[in-house]
Amino acid sequence: MRKVITNGRFDEERALYHSQHADITDCIFAGPADGESALKESRDINVTGCNFSLRYPMWHTDGFTLDRSDMDELTRAAIWYSGHGKIKNSRLHGIKAVRECYDIEISDSDIMSEEFGWKSDGITLKNTAVTSEYLFLDSRNIRLEKVRMKGKYSFQYVENLVIEDSDLDTKDAFWHSKNVTVRDTVVKGEYLGWFSDGLTLINCKIIGTQPLCYCKNLTLINCETEDCDLSFEYSDVNADIKGHILSIKNPRSGRIVADSVGEVVTEDPVMECSGEVVVRG
Repeated sequence: MRKVITNGRFDEERALYHSQHADITDCIFAGPADGESALKESRDINVTGCNFSLRYPMWHTDGFTLDRSDMDELTRAAIWYSGHGKIKNSRLHGIKAVRECYDIEISDSDIMSEEFGWKSDGITLKNTAVTSEYLFLDSRNIRLEKVRMKGKYSFQYVENLVIEDSDLDTKDAFWHSKNVTVRDTVVKGEYLGWFSDGLTLINCKIIGTQPLCYCKNLTLINCETEDCDLSFEYSDVNADIKGHILSIKNPRSGRIVADSVGEVVTEDPVMECSGEVVVRG
């Protein structure tokens, strides 16, 4: 039998610690006692229509849903070391909202959280807005679909990432990443993808200065660029670019095909560079 908790107000330390097989609805986790870890070590819980304004509410929680709930900016480090969860129609606005988590699906939600998703495995975001710095640092097996992202230093040291039909306004994205595929997405930001290995961009628009340098196994298929200068420096690349690219500098190996190129810079390389640049027509 499931335990039902409704219309409660909780502010004490570990208020509902180790809750199991529980449905928690229309509750408020806030108050003068300012207690931490309200739902720590819980199992098989459904949290619906709740408001959180206390730290660390869902640590070591296994098997949960969070629906139509609000975690405000005081809900710091809300979900850590937790797994097998679904978050939907919710707002996560506290710093470090998700860390070292696994197997979590987030949909139709709003995330405003610095250092979101660090060292996690198997996280999916769908139809969600994210504002974050250092998004998904050192995480694995991540998937984004119809995500609107704004921030800096995103996806560093990430492995096995797929992004589709999204809009990324970022900076220094994908640094030191491995096995990343981005499709049908706008990627805006300076110094995109440096030191990546296995980055593939398909039907993407790339905006910003000095993208895609020091890359290994870099592939661009049917992409377009805007304001991209000094691109591909010391990268191993195979690229098909529609339209114009401002400048290409010292590609290490491979072939870059574009409709037009403003300048190909071959000056003063620090290593052997044999990359080929081809202008259509």
